[in-house]
Amino acid sequence: MDASVASTSAVVAGAPSGEHGPFLARSADGTMLAGDAQGDPQAPEILLIHGLRQSRLSWDKQFADPALAGFRMARFDLRGHGDSDKPGSPDDYSDIDKWADDVAAVIAATKLRRPVLVGWSLGGWVAGAYLHKYGGAGIAGVNLVDAVTKLAPGLLTPLAGAFAQTGTSHDLAVRTAATAAFLLACFHQPPRGVDLQNMLVINGMTARAANEGFIKTAVNDLEPVFAAYKGPILASHGMHDRLVSLAMSERIKALRPGNRLSVYANSGHSPFYEEPARFGRELAAFAAASK
Repeated sequence: MDASVASTSAVVAGAPSGEHGPFLARSADGTMLAGDAQGDPQAPEILLIHGLRQSRLSWDKQFADPALAGFRMARFDLRGHGDSDKPGSPDDYSDIDKWADDVAAVIAATKLRRPVLVGWSLGGWVAGAYLHKYGGAGIAGVNLVDAVTKLAPGLLTPLAGAFAQTGTSHDLAVRTAATAAFLLACFHQPPRGVDLQNMLVINGMTARAANEGFIKTAVNDLEPVFAAYKGPILASHGMHDRLVSLAMSERIKALRPGNRLSVYANSGHSPFYEEPARFGRELAAFAAASK
């Protein structure tokens, strides 16, 4: 990690160790990011990056998965989400370098040596932002999960486009209804009970500026970044995704020989939640094979 990057990040609470514990990382612009990590610091590493309006809790099934117990795993709340700071200007989310700096800060704070990046939905964009600014030499592999890698008609569904409008509405009633509808659109096998209640709370915590800023980004295509990345890429995609077209992941597979695509027949936008056992097995195999 470049010394200038490491100097802008800090572990403020908790410490990277073999035990499950929290951490705070300070990004280059001062934004504080909340996360937690577990596993042997000497084990192969996985950094999990969640999607829009979600949180690090999205990865609870992976943190509890025996198939992934042999890995060092870290996760964090994106800026504007969960327990992380929520800057109030859309400009704090439209600049992809800020997302890149957040990942760099988390990697430095948790002392990850060469992690596999797992990016779900917006998290795939954030992983690409990191590669765009910092390059891929320090990244062992990338697992893109129903990821957004190019903002283009036909790759994002009309429903996703509609949510981009209603989800940023300044009318609280409109935005509230859109938040609930967006959450349900993330699944083919919807969550129920306490899981659904908790997810609704988390989605409602997201800063409106995060939604507004991302759709105003000046960089709308990260496919060249993933094409230039020399490490292995696994694209995982739910067959019934209502937000991101399967064509998005098919394009990633086609970028370079050796890229892989795994399609989940019983999942929507969230295969790691809907088919967690298979997802854990495939992620464990991919991470173990990534150098």
